[in-house]
This record gives sequence, structure tokens and C-alpha cells, in this order.
Amino acid sequence: MEEVEKMRHSLSHVLAAAVRELYPTTTFGIGPAIDNGFYYDIDFGDTKVSDTDLAKIEKKMRGIIARGCKMVRREASRKEALDWAKKNGQRFKTELISELPDGATITFYDLVDPKGEVLFTDLCKGPHIDNLKEVGAFQLQRVAGAYWRGDEKREMLTRIYGVAFATEDELKEYLKRQEEAKLRDHRRLGKELDLFCFSDLVGAGLPLFTPRGTVLREELTDLSFGLRGGAGFKKVWTPHITKVDLYKKSGHFAKFGDELFMVHSQVNGEEFALKPMNCPHHAQIFASRPRTYREMPVRYMEATTDYRDEKTGELGGLSRVRSLTQDDSHVFCRKDQIKDEIQTLVGIVRKLYTTVGMNKLRARLSYRDSSDKYLGDPELWKMAQAQIKEAAVENGLDYFEQEGEAAFYGPKIDFMAEDAIGREHQVATVQLDFVQPERFELEFVNEKGEKERPVMIHHATLGSIERFMSVFIEHTGGWFPLWCAPEQVRVLTVNDQVEDYVKEIEEVLGGVVLNEPVKNNELRFEIDRSDDSLGKKIKRATEMKIPVVLIVGPKDAEAREVSVRTREGEEKVKLAELEGWLMGKL
Repeated sequence: MEEVEKMRHSLSHVLAAAVRELYPTTTFGIGPAIDNGFYYDIDFGDTKVSDTDLAKIEKKMRGIIARGCKMVRREASRKEALDWAKKNGQRFKTELISELPDGATITFYDLVDPKGEVLFTDLCKGPHIDNLKEVGAFQLQRVAGAYWRGDEKREMLTRIYGVAFATEDELKEYLKRQEEAKLRDHRRLGKELDLFCFSDLVGAGLPLFTPRGTVLREELTDLSFGLRGGAGFKKVWTPHITKVDLYKKSGHFAKFGDELFMVHSQVNGEEFALKPMNCPHHAQIFASRPRTYREMPVRYMEATTDYRDEKTGELGGLSRVRSLTQDDSHVFCRKDQIKDEIQTLVGIVRKLYTTVGMNKLRARLSYRDSSDKYLGDPELWKMAQAQIKEAAVENGLDYFEQEGEAAFYGPKIDFMAEDAIGREHQVATVQLDFVQPERFELEFVNEKGEKERPVMIHHATLGSIERFMSVFIEHTGGWFPLWCAPEQVRVLTVNDQVEDYVKEIEEVLGGVVLNEPVKNNELRFEIDRSDDSLGKKIKRATEMKIPVVLIVGPKDAEAREVSVRTREGEEKVKLAELEGWLMGKL
């Protein structure tokens, strides 16, 4: 464990110790280190704790740290551990200890002051820093609710989050980014820019897209379709419900059965599921007729909505939804075609993320670990993982390797994109699959006239379109590139004396077709002819983050030009040159 992670882990213990001093009857769940900080899940009983209480808890933490306490590790037998938990009324710790296997090493960490007094004891595997004066810079941030062990049927605990860094400068930089993130929050911008909404009557996690939001999602989807179509992928369509037998045969039911929305026929009682993924469906299309090596690879693509029964407490804006639209692709190929297909898919990913302005990509090579959650021959896994790495090296990817992150059916390349304020998001993926072809008995006739199993490659460029939109909205801050902005141009009139000239401008704009990166993209524009002052019109257009604003007054009409406002500044453009000017902004 890195030093900064030890520091954060130690701070979770200090948080618990401070809470125990302030609220002696509390019981504790777990308190791990997380990215950028730490948290602790706590049961405060009948006491209500909110964000307003964080200042006094943080003050108590700093007092404990100032004492120069040390974190002292000690081991205990199972009986000693259970006795400690029961004596101190720590029912959640009792549960955790009871589940440890026989013979497991059980460790505690004592918070000991310089006089040898034990201020606090906690069940923990560690490790921690030795002296609390080395914890660096931290700040408590917020209070949230969290079900014990993530189970909605269990107790609701209070989760206190904190952030921590090695230095005060790092903490200040992080807090600055957090303030910027609030301004870019896609949930706020989604409402302000009229992109999407939710309805209690429709249900949690089921977003509704307005006309403006629908333009944005369709432009992004069309970009994905265009890049994949140019690489030989063909569109397919699959239904939104399926017999559960399909997912039992594919292996998904055993892994994700509790995430399925079930549908029952009122006619014959037959059981269906709303589809949570598309790969088994595409496998059935491949299997629908005989195949030979001459037609390989076979490439399918689809943008279709899937449904997953996510827990209500885990839903959040477009980041985590119950209806997610995936730009899904599947390749069925020969083993000797794997490398070329991966290279093609990597090229698609790079092109798309360069186009959307997120071209700083890292690749995580996600491998299996030693657990039994994976299906398929381990030797095939080794071969697949070797090919994934070889493709990453040959394509010059900035990559790192991580065990335990593979899909249950094969290793994958997960692409991580950095946004405008330095946050990293998992986006596209390329996954090898040797399991589903075996389970569905997919086959083609090779050049020797023998039946052979194809390799299946899963690919998503945007991934969940809803989730990508949440990332993209925050990355751009709502100032979308001209090609995908819901409203690309707004014309503001100074008065009604310019109406005839505005009609000429309208005619020019109506004839503009922006050919890249999305084909046949007619310019989207509106004309604000309201009686409001020009200042109000400009303010309204700025609030809606319109990329190009054309201001038209009598002097503009006389000069046969328009005043153009963009984020880069203002300039005058001749009407005869306006179409070329707009084309040059792509």
C-alpha cells in the first residue's frame, strides 16, 4: 500500500475516534481509504448528524492528531475479537469477525498517545502510518447515507467522507477542482440547457431527453456509427425483451441474474427479461445461417437501450441509470484476424475521442485474477491476455495492467479518458471472448473444410451513451463543439427594421450543410426576434451556451455583414463569406 493510501486509511481511524469521543454510543461499520480520501460508515442511533456537524468533528480529529498518537498493530484470537466487539456493542464488527474463516489472522489497531493511553481501538487489516502527525492535509467534506454492505434491506448508516493529500498545496488544488466540478455538474447543466429530465411517474434512473438533448445524443451516436460503418460494421436490430434461457445459456444469468427486469406474459405465463446486454443476441444472428472462412470477419453494430435493475441509492443523473443505450459492436473472426481487428477498433476509439476533444487516453489491460468468477479454459485466457498486450504495445498505447478487472468471459482493453479538469473516466472498451462462441456452439467452415469456433470481440466506443453524455457535458461545461451543439447558431436582431436582411441571413444559414464529422448535418439555428433589449438577448444566448451568435443591426444590414460573437471574441463577417466562415469553425 502506498504511503498516501496508508495516510488516508489512518485518517478514517482518526475520524472514528473523534466521532466516538463526541458521540459515545455510536457503532461503526467500515472505514476504508478511497480515491482522494477516506470515509467511515457509522450508526449514530437516534442522533441526526449532518454537514453542519463536520466542523466540530474535524476540529476533534485535529486535536487527536496534535497529541502525536501512534497506530499500534496487534493480533487477536477469534474469541478475543468477538469478545471485544460484543463488549463494546459493535454489532457490525461482530458480523464481520463471525464471517472470517477459521484460522484467519485477526488484527486490531490501537490509537495510542505518547503517555501510552489507548484512545481508540478498531478492527482492521491495515497497514497504517506509524505517527499521526504524518497524515498530511485533509478536510471533511460531506455526509451521505449508505446501506450496510450495500444491501437495501439492511440498516441505513451515516457515511462521512473526507479528502486527504500529502501536502496542503495538493489539497488546495483538489478543492479548486471540486469547485470547478460543481459548476460543470451535468445534472445542473442538463436542466439549465434543457437537455434531459426525470419524472417520478416514469421512475428513478429512467431519463427523458428533450429535443435539445436528443440532438446531442443523436449527433454523438451518428459519429460512432459513421466511424464503425467506415470500418466494415453493419447495422443490426434486436428486440428489447428475450427469453431468460438466452442469458442462462450465455452465462450472464448466473453472474447478473439479480440485475434483470423480469417480464411475464399474461397470455401463457412465459418468462422474459428486459435485455441487459446485446452480445447473446448478436451471437444468434451470427448463428442464423452457415458461415465460411471467406466471409470472416463478420461485424455487427447497434445502438440500443438495455435495462438493468440498479439499486435506487446508486443512481445518479446520467452517470448511473436503469435504461442505458450502448453503441455496441461485435466481431466474429478467425484467430489469425484478432490482431488486425483490435488495431481497427483502437483506431476507431482514438478518432472518436480526438473528435470530441478528449484525446488524452490511457488503456487498462484488464486481466483475470485467481478467483473462480471467470468462465472458460485458463489456457485460452493466457493466450488472449498475451494478444491484448501485444496489440497495446504495437499500437503504442499508454497502458497499464490490472488483474481482477476482466469480464467474466475474457480479458479486455478499457480506455480511460481525461476530462478538462483532470478527472479520468472509463469510456470505450475492447473485449476478447472465447466463452460465448463455445456456449452457443458458434462455428464456421475453415479453409480445410473443418468446423471451427470463431473468436468474439466485444466493442463499445462511447459505451453507455447516457454515461458518456454525463462525462461530455462536464468536460465541455456545456459549451459543445459546433458540430454537435443542439443549437449551433442564434441570430439576434437589434430591431424590426432589419427583418428583410434577417430573411437573407436565414436563407444562407438554411443552405449550410456541415459535412464533418457527421454527414448531412444541416445547420441548427434559431432567430430571436423578441422585443427584449439586445443585452437581454445576448445574456439569454450566453446562458444557453450557443457556440455562434450573430448580431444584426441597421449598420450590419447596410454593410452586408453580421457581427459574430463566439467564446473566442467578436468579429465582423461579410454575408457572402458567412457559410465558409462557419465551415471553417469545424
